[in-house]
Amino acid sequence: MEEYPTKQVSENLDDPPNSRLFVVTSRSITEDELKDSFTVFGDVQGVWVVKDKQTKESKGVAYVKFAKSSQACLAMEEMHGKVVVEGTKPVKVFIAQSRSSTRHRDVEDEELTRIFVMIPKTFSEDDLKNTFKEYGDIEYCVIIKNKFTGESKGLGYVRYYKPSQAALAIENCDKTYRAILAEPRSKASATEEYSGTAARGDYIGGGEQMNQYAVPMGDPGNYQVMDYRSGDFTRCLMMSTRAALTQEQIFSLFDLVPGMEYCELQRDAYGMSKGHALIRYSNLGSAVYARDKLNGFEYPPGNRLAVNFVDDGEDRSSPVGRMAMQFVAAQMLSAVWNGPSTSQVMKPPGFPAPSPMPRIQTDVNLPPPKKLAPLDSQSKERLFVVFSPSPLPMEVLEDVFCRFGSLIEVHLVPGRKVGYMKYADKQCADEAMAALHGRVVNGVRMKVMLADPPREESHKRLRTY
Repeated sequence: MEEYPTKQVSENLDDPPNSRLFVVTSRSITEDELKDSFTVFGDVQGVWVVKDKQTKESKGVAYVKFAKSSQACLAMEEMHGKVVVEGTKPVKVFIAQSRSSTRHRDVEDEELTRIFVMIPKTFSEDDLKNTFKEYGDIEYCVIIKNKFTGESKGLGYVRYYKPSQAALAIENCDKTYRAILAEPRSKASATEEYSGTAARGDYIGGGEQMNQYAVPMGDPGNYQVMDYRSGDFTRCLMMSTRAALTQEQIFSLFDLVPGMEYCELQRDAYGMSKGHALIRYSNLGSAVYARDKLNGFEYPPGNRLAVNFVDDGEDRSSPVGRMAMQFVAAQMLSAVWNGPSTSQVMKPPGFPAPSPMPRIQTDVNLPPPKKLAPLDSQSKERLFVVFSPSPLPMEVLEDVFCRFGSLIEVHLVPGRKVGYMKYADKQCADEAMAALHGRVVNGVRMKVMLADPPREESHKRLRTY
């Protein structure tokens, strides 16, 4: 389908990696117009509009090749959803797959933000962050450690918020760090070890697995779950969640109960959340209170938390100590069961009552909710939404997208992380897209773009990614 001017150019399309853009655009836009729009982001080495071999008409897709990966990533971030020529639809911009790739989708942003580096074994996570923060805002840093000795293996991961920041770090950092893009989690977690070049494999040290921390705290199976019905109460809790919660969100939630002295979101060796957090309180009463108030609590709305006691390593063999523990637990449970509803967090003694948790948690300044348009309204515009890591509940999506007016309905594609928002007014849809694209709502990041118009006569299945 792609036609390039010369063989020499074709051979250099993936040098450097991720320097070529795939652009979905209007059929009327020319190569010169695309080049003028993208040149502001760097050295454009070539622009190719894909044309039908028979009619020679544009197919509405094009490729733009930059000299550097950071230039291509910056162009993607800035141009996605923008109008290139007045009167045409906004373009969709992605990093194109390498020509040797067998995958049938373009590169996801999440695959372009995490880099793998070699570092001195004396480096702390602060050292790692300070070294690489000059290239952009860092989401987190992880140093790989031997799980038995706790010593650094001289390897680390740095995750940025934007692909262009990670690309800049790879291009400009000291070459001794040997920075490269990290393998996608789906590939790396399957083997739990890095299978890169011989030089890097030798540096790692044979077949040692990389899923290692100083303390093996990732898997909740490492902790003995206690049954509170048999009197096994402890000061430690393990919280499990299906939604992508941050360390700060979990800390703020459990800190509503006085006495919390430790809270840590469990991550794997690649810095990704395992969906579990370990919380420890300074006294048994606070732990019992927190467990009964927050187990089954929906945070964010639609995501039910599971909170259980785990073994805290204390000796409970003493009959006196066990009786005291059960007495304190009974007192706290009585207060919990006879107090307000367990769907709310009670006011701790000496603390102000926490404000009700909002249904929608986002950094977007949303307008107030508006009524839905009638279901039989004519659709003037559809928005295509990609969710990461998982779709939001239907009622939450309606609550968010109705605030811009004229929303007809929300449709989630079964089994996929995508959905469609149907609007009766184009301006309302444009406002929703402008406000919500790239934003995080209830821990879920959304990519919001204009959906392609449905093809009435086509028998092909619509592309939903």
